Amino acid sequence: MFCGIVAGGVPSFRVTDEADGVAFLDTRPVFKGHVLVVPRTHLVTLADLPPESLAGYFGLVRRVALAVETGLDAGGSFVAMNNKVSQSVPHLHTHVVPRTKGDGLRGFFWPRTRYADDDEARSYAGRVAAALPSAPGRV
Repeated sequence: MFCGIVAGGVPSFRVTDEADGVAFLDTRPVFKGHVLVVPRTHLVTLADLPPESLAGYFGLVRRVALAVETGLDAGGSFVAMNNKVSQSVPHLHTHVVPRTKGDGLRGFFWPRTRYADDDEARSYAGRVAAALPSAPGRV
């Protein structure tokens, strides 16, 4: 499924599409604005990510986390990755979830919600994309 999103064959609400990865809204977000970041290449777990790709991929994750906080006026973010156990899609992906004080998220219980419609999802993706800092060395 994520390979289809990266290739553009599966619809998604993209935040960014870059050489180091693609970021898009989770369709079953913990909180609205929950973004998934995936590498362009199909990899299953973090152990499969080549060492030379670490800086680029996690640089993108970092920038998305900053954009989620800024673009959504969130108090912070929760950044997480499952490897094998609890990994619902066998494609390396990092969750970036907007957080606010008192939002009710405790431990690793992840309640899920839905967007009211595609327009609401596009609005959240657009707000995060607009706040995305440029990658170092890129304009």
